[in-house]
Amino acid sequence: MAPWHRTAAFIWSTLTFILYFGYTSAADPEHAISYFNNAPTRLFFFDDAPSVIYHDAIFGDIHVSQDEGKSWKRADDIPPGEAAMFIEHPFDNRVAFVLTNSYKHYRTDDRGKSWRTFEVPEMVAYVQSPLSFHSDPKKSEYTLLQATKCDPIPWGQQCRDVAYYTKDGFASSPQPLLDDISRCQFAHSSKDFKHDAHEDLIYCVAYDSSAVTGSHNIASSRLYSSTDFFATRQNEDLGIGKNAKGVMAFAIVSKFAVVALKDLTPNSEGDMLLYVTVNTKEWAKAQFPHASQARLRENAYTIVESTVHSLAVDVVLHDITTVGTLFVSNSNGTYFVESLKDTNRNMVGYVDYETIYGVEGVGIANMSAKQLRSVITFNDGSSWDPLVAPSGTCSSEPCSLHLHSVTDMHNYGPVFSSPAPGFVMGVGSVGKVLAPYEESNTYMSTDAGLTWTMVRQGSCQYEFGDSGSVIVIVDDDRPTDSIMYSTDMGKNWNTYNVGIQFRAKGLTTVSDSTSQKFLLLGQVMRDPQQPNQCGPNDKESWYARANSRAECIMGAKQWYTRRKADADCYMGEEFHDPEVHDDKCPCEEHDYECDYNYVRSNGKCVPSGPEHIPSTQCTLGTPDEKYMGSSGYRKIPGNKCEGGSRMDEPMSKDCSEAEPAEGAIVHQIYPFPSDIVQSEYFKESKTVLIRLADLTIWQSSNEGYTWEQRFPGERFLAFYMHTHSNERAYLITDSKKFYYTTDTGRHWFSSEAPSPANTFGAQVLRFQTKSDYLIWIGNVGCQSGYENCHAQAQYTWNNGRDWRLVEDYVVNCDWARDEELRIDSSQILCESYENKLGSQVFFGRENALQLVSGTDYFATKTKLFDHVVGFTKFSEFLIVAEYLPTRGTLNLQVSLDGRTFASGSFPPGMHPDSHAYTVLESSTKSIFLHMTMNEVPTPWGNILKSNSNGTYFGLSIENVNRNNGGFVDFEKLAGLDGIAMVNIVANPAEAALTGRKALQTRITHNDGGTWRPLVPPSVDSLGLKYPCTSVGCALHVHGYTERFDARATYSSPSVVGVVMAVGNVGDSLATYTESDTFLSRDGGFTWEEVHKDAHLWEFGDSGSVIVIVNDEEPTDHVLFTTDEGLTWREFKFTAEKIRVRDLMTVPEDTSRKFMLLGQYTGRTGSVVVHLDFSSLTHRKCLVDVEDPGHDDFELWSPSEERDSLCLFGRQTLYHRRKRDVNCVVGDTPKALDNVVKNCTCTPEDFECEFNYVRNGEGECVLVPGTNARPSDDSCRNGEDYWYERTAYRKVLYSTCEGGDRIDQGTRHLCPGINGHSAMFWMIVILFPFVITALVAWWWYSKSGMARGQVTYFMCDYSHGSGSGVMATLASVPWFLLGLSGIVFEYIASSLESVSMGYRARRGYRDIPVDEDAQVLHFEDEE
Repeated sequence: MAPWHRTAAFIWSTLTFILYFGYTSAADPEHAISYFNNAPTRLFFFDDAPSVIYHDAIFGDIHVSQDEGKSWKRADDIPPGEAAMFIEHPFDNRVAFVLTNSYKHYRTDDRGKSWRTFEVPEMVAYVQSPLSFHSDPKKSEYTLLQATKCDPIPWGQQCRDVAYYTKDGFASSPQPLLDDISRCQFAHSSKDFKHDAHEDLIYCVAYDSSAVTGSHNIASSRLYSSTDFFATRQNEDLGIGKNAKGVMAFAIVSKFAVVALKDLTPNSEGDMLLYVTVNTKEWAKAQFPHASQARLRENAYTIVESTVHSLAVDVVLHDITTVGTLFVSNSNGTYFVESLKDTNRNMVGYVDYETIYGVEGVGIANMSAKQLRSVITFNDGSSWDPLVAPSGTCSSEPCSLHLHSVTDMHNYGPVFSSPAPGFVMGVGSVGKVLAPYEESNTYMSTDAGLTWTMVRQGSCQYEFGDSGSVIVIVDDDRPTDSIMYSTDMGKNWNTYNVGIQFRAKGLTTVSDSTSQKFLLLGQVMRDPQQPNQCGPNDKESWYARANSRAECIMGAKQWYTRRKADADCYMGEEFHDPEVHDDKCPCEEHDYECDYNYVRSNGKCVPSGPEHIPSTQCTLGTPDEKYMGSSGYRKIPGNKCEGGSRMDEPMSKDCSEAEPAEGAIVHQIYPFPSDIVQSEYFKESKTVLIRLADLTIWQSSNEGYTWEQRFPGERFLAFYMHTHSNERAYLITDSKKFYYTTDTGRHWFSSEAPSPANTFGAQVLRFQTKSDYLIWIGNVGCQSGYENCHAQAQYTWNNGRDWRLVEDYVVNCDWARDEELRIDSSQILCESYENKLGSQVFFGRENALQLVSGTDYFATKTKLFDHVVGFTKFSEFLIVAEYLPTRGTLNLQVSLDGRTFASGSFPPGMHPDSHAYTVLESSTKSIFLHMTMNEVPTPWGNILKSNSNGTYFGLSIENVNRNNGGFVDFEKLAGLDGIAMVNIVANPAEAALTGRKALQTRITHNDGGTWRPLVPPSVDSLGLKYPCTSVGCALHVHGYTERFDARATYSSPSVVGVVMAVGNVGDSLATYTESDTFLSRDGGFTWEEVHKDAHLWEFGDSGSVIVIVNDEEPTDHVLFTTDEGLTWREFKFTAEKIRVRDLMTVPEDTSRKFMLLGQYTGRTGSVVVHLDFSSLTHRKCLVDVEDPGHDDFELWSPSEERDSLCLFGRQTLYHRRKRDVNCVVGDTPKALDNVVKNCTCTPEDFECEFNYVRNGEGECVLVPGTNARPSDDSCRNGEDYWYERTAYRKVLYSTCEGGDRIDQGTRHLCPGINGHSAMFWMIVILFPFVITALVAWWWYSKSGMARGQVTYFMCDYSHGSGSGVMATLASVPWFLLGLSGIVFEYIASSLESVSMGYRARRGYRDIPVDEDAQVLHFEDEE
């Protein structure tokens, strides 16, 4: 008997049955037992061969069997204890490698019978796959090796990974490939990843700079490629240019190559980005729906088992890291749709999802909703259903079968299936949810999961053999001495006793499940000698999918030949993979996808613009000329359907519909039956929605080229774009029903709200950063009268499937958390009435409007204020207008955390207790507030600016114009923070009496610190001088309060520094009809008149096209420029003039397509004119992000036209198209904005301190009757000094350094350690040592040792207390020594950790997890 300490035994047996004249008898299995000291790290079957490898990594040995595990022999060619890793050649079933912890390694070319040595220059890297192989059989010897190279440094070793290559399978010494890498792989290293790239193409993830500290910055990690083994190399820019950095991983999955990189762009949260290619040439970013929630975070997503048609990714969307959402891509891996929510996953990223082997489109997954439930798909994840429970096993509803999956593995290989066609097994339970493993039973399906039967009570390990003809199971609950096997597809089971008690640890067989031999940490075998081999009549054709819903996947039905259940024969096709047969299906709509230049809208493919055609077509120029163009559909690549619906056949089209020749402009006019009252684009999309006055909704998926009405018959009151998820929108009807989309309008779904939309003026929907979380404010009790009519707020956590009450009698409710207000995501703020009885319609101030905060989704309520007027969120500030009823005044309260509030302090006479106010914006760490100082007969007021926490407000500029709706002539320029323009009332005394305002424009370039008039141009657009030549002449422009569309802005973030406005040169602003159109290219420092008369304007293609249209009167043409106003061209789009109300393009201003919204004069209804300037030029702009400024782009700074080189204390270079270059910017990557240097502080970097205002000379002086703020001497940030306050404070947004710091008064030392000089601390440290030395010398002299005497003495520790002054002083050095000991230990441990860090070998070891990790570490220790 074997020793009991041995941990693994292989049991081998042969199962035999004999067919004799129609009566069946089965011989007993036979077995053999082999003993091993340890369980295997790898148990590997060579493909289509009886050879097996058993790798004992603990003892470092390789054992080989040449008879499928019946007998074993240690590989004698490899010395004992040397085998550290076993790696098989994936494309040559005779070759494998054993890697060691030295420079010598081993290779077999005969499936383990013999092993030859080879040597490499460096130690093999401890990574999962240190070898990469070429998939071409002609180049099977081409191999890449990842090794670790270490260089000695004074305190240890500094190590990095390097790559080597060999073309002869290590017959000769491998050659260096690339240094400082984290992974290298052949592009041709997968049979599914098919492309026509160079046969020697290699990808490497490597660092573009060496690390001095042993740890790389993630930004230096890039993806490189080479076709000459890195004699030359190319940086793969992934289509995003210079931003293609921060590469974390590269992998080839199915037919896709995938790169994962960290988003290092400013303001990102370090999310992961996936870029995918199917041809090695074009890379595309993987787009996920409702992106604000589907964020890829590091270690929070898994690329799961994927098909050859699509890529599958499971993403953690919430804080619960064991719950994910499965997304499945389109055919090129770039656009993902949500397939299954709440997938179960474990902490290390394994996901309960597995596709059924060999049967396309079928997969099983587990959902985690507190308890696990299993679901199955038959259509590649398009829909999921519960697993049908075996008949007669359900006693309650709902009831289905649930199976343990990947996160609870109990065996080798796939969990459910094998190459045996159609056979699926699992351990699970029947009921509402999955039972624990020890309480589960064993189930089997013979039709790929369509139906199930229970084959054994209790949990078992299972395996298929002989293509499913033999099924073996073994008890997995407890020790056993037997196995069970079936030869009739599980109908009957035989028991075989092996003679020893054992506990099953693994049951497996050859990889293609064609053998009759099995390994049970050993092996179980049937005798292959059978009396009869199966003939044609013993076999059946089994179709992989039997249900009609998913019969055809990718245009074909799959079927296999397998043995009939009652046939008494054996297949006898060992090492012959089951052959899959395809029956072609007739083509249907789901076999097609949208062709190039087409987009899906309402389930159909519509053109995104005119179709590009070959130059040989449409050459005659006749009106009725036709061409054969795309139908809009193409067959999905890889689809096998034939016949049926031929949706991809070319169609005859009018040449007038084709893309025009270069230089031409396309237009399309679409009339609507009613006025347009709402219009908006989806962000980062070509889809636009409009709502008409007749309560209908219309959608265009191609920027207004074609239109479709959405849901005729419904009456829509409004639509909302999700503020945190660009792909989502909601259509609000006049009933409880609403419609929503999660994919920019490609598909719409209906849902039901808890109540009809409210009629109290509150925003119906509020959105959160978690995009499924919504707040709905609706009417309750209003249908039958006004007795109890009120507004009620409810919230949903699953996009409207379920709702839960928040509060009744509300005026407004909103999520407290915002993009920059990073507070509790479960906190809800509600303005609700104190008395919740009666009709809200008739409530007045006598019923206090309270502000209530509720955490845990309003489960825990806290009243913040007894009486409020309202609240709002701006940037990182939460601002509340508190009403003080005893005084009838307002108070401004500001919070940064949603819990604690501080009252705002205001200059004299400007407190909100007696003034209306408008919160303007906050993007530069301060709040801008407009305080109304004059209400009747016409309003205006002062703009105040806060400090960093929003509590102290100082005057920025007086007499700023406001309209009766509370809107203010104040606007900040997009892309250039801190620059803003306002219109002020220049005649306040006169206007207060007459109501006639004389408006003048002012601009600030230091965030409101100082304001100046706009410098007028010297001549107009005709080259004539302006009649106004006095000192008071300036440029004045019309502002925010006069715009029809509040979204129209002076500037665009896509073309930094370019500003457009309508105005005039003179003493004050003229009427709109007397104004002209002006442009600035330097952020408003200088201006030029670009055209006479007032126009609407819009920027396109990052400023390469600017379109203007006359909105003073009806017009039939637009003007456009490609050189930012130097020259203008006219395009006539209609014979009948229209009155243009608005000019639109995509919100990012990156398209060359525009929409005019207007009306025909004298007619009802409205019209949309689509203008397409895409064919003006086909030349793409040239860009060199590595050497910007020497291409079609320029590096521009706002300082170039000014004496000062700095703005906000720094000189910044921006990347933008050169003015005179006619090219298409499109998605051309641009260089990042570059801060050249911080500048010396100048007066422009300062503004007036609280209670100070600027006098006529521009100096800050104290307001009469006020006191200056006391100085801050807290030194809370560890400063060495504090300074007395002055009349100035530094502009928060400025980064200037040094210079004349007029904000700092008299300097004072901070108390504490930092308040003493170096000399003081030198004396403190050295004084105790001096005293100790004197004491030691005194003792040394008195002891006689100084005279050469030898004295013996005993130490008396009880003599005296040692409490004298000298004893106290003498103890100080030991205290100091203790401190120095701690410091020494810290330094030593740091050096040791650094040294070990250099030598450590781990995946991604050069990527720091957190730049603040050390700081956090010590804080935690404290």
